[in-house]
Amino acid sequence: MSDGVATRVAAARTLDEVLHRGRSLKAALGASLPTLADPRDRALVEAMVLAALRQRVRYNAALDGWTPRPLGQRDGLLRALLLAGFAQLELGLPAHAALAATVDAARTLGRAHQAGMVNALLRRAQRDGLPPADPAQAWPRWLARQVRADWPRQADAIFEASVQIAPMWLRVNRRWISRDDYLALLRETGIDAVPGPTLADALRLNAALPVQQLPGFDAGLVSVQDGAAQAVADALAPPPGARVLDACAAPGGKAAHLSERDASLRITALDVDARRARRMQETFARLRLEDIDVLAADAMQPEAWWDGAAFDAILIDAPCSATGIVRRQPDVLLHRRETDIAALCGTQAQLLDALWPLLARGGALVYATCSILQAENAAQVEAFLARTPDARLVPLDACFGHATGAGRQRLPGEGGMDGFFCARLQKS
Repeated sequence: MSDGVATRVAAARTLDEVLHRGRSLKAALGASLPTLADPRDRALVEAMVLAALRQRVRYNAALDGWTPRPLGQRDGLLRALLLAGFAQLELGLPAHAALAATVDAARTLGRAHQAGMVNALLRRAQRDGLPPADPAQAWPRWLARQVRADWPRQADAIFEASVQIAPMWLRVNRRWISRDDYLALLRETGIDAVPGPTLADALRLNAALPVQQLPGFDAGLVSVQDGAAQAVADALAPPPGARVLDACAAPGGKAAHLSERDASLRITALDVDARRARRMQETFARLRLEDIDVLAADAMQPEAWWDGAAFDAILIDAPCSATGIVRRQPDVLLHRRETDIAALCGTQAQLLDALWPLLARGGALVYATCSILQAENAAQVEAFLARTPDARLVPLDACFGHATGAGRQRLPGEGGMDGFFCARLQKS
């Protein structure tokens, strides 16, 4: 099997796992990508899968309108291959080679008798283009209604942004290199990037590429992190020498960013999952930030791990609906259930109540999510303030997004960034 055919087979199998077998995108990619030796092939599979999931409403409408009879339940893998085929055409791959590899992939997947149909459908997509569709149709009805209720003027822009390809943001490790020097290094390598105008360590790439192609990645000079997530370090802004807790830290980007900015900080990065905690340690080792203390423990049970010494700053990047990062995790719209929101809100409230006593007087706590739902964000903070007499809200600058009464909300696509909420609280 050629590399081109192998990538289409891997993309089809990954999509089939996510669309028809209920597997998460992260888990499905985690199983399929290691089967491909070339990082460029892995990047292509990921790009095809993400594009197909973002545009699945359009692509399925084309299939349903163009096939002489509807594809059946047993045709899930074939449908997945066709979605991947449509995606590669819109990603701008050379059409002749892409079509040939996809048709050969149909044969490899045991669909030789349908290879002609695959060829005909892809050629029609190439010739006529794929029909438009309302991006809101990709959202579960209950969730689309909630987005429109929370953001009536911005809802259409939110839905549209969530089907777009997300840019690749880099965070330069200022411990080892300045942003300007790393930008020069990129340009010497032929990689185009622009600085984030409001973010001191951020660069945005004009085109995504495998991390192995980033100069100095293995030496810890740079990490991949969206601009909205990088802004959290500015929201927390702990003083030099502060004792800092990152309470839901995995995969570790925000704790690493704080440490990169100030080596004097005494940072504890906590996560309830031991495997994720080990991966954080590996990330910190790559970045040469071995002074971060990593704990695998439940943030909601501090009596099991807290030493009794108050923290000067606490970050709660809380578990949430992930509705602000749909363009990066489009399977959120497949797996999220209405009952999840109440459960997530309950967890968020428990985290705030459990960790607030660990904060020193005068200290700051930043509550953040990658959600755009007000129940998880402004309403959550307002409820906490109402039941916590020694907590007060510290206003954040407009660069963090829309004012929501309690905190700031950036919506998906604004400034090229993900949807993200931040609120800064101080213990009086």
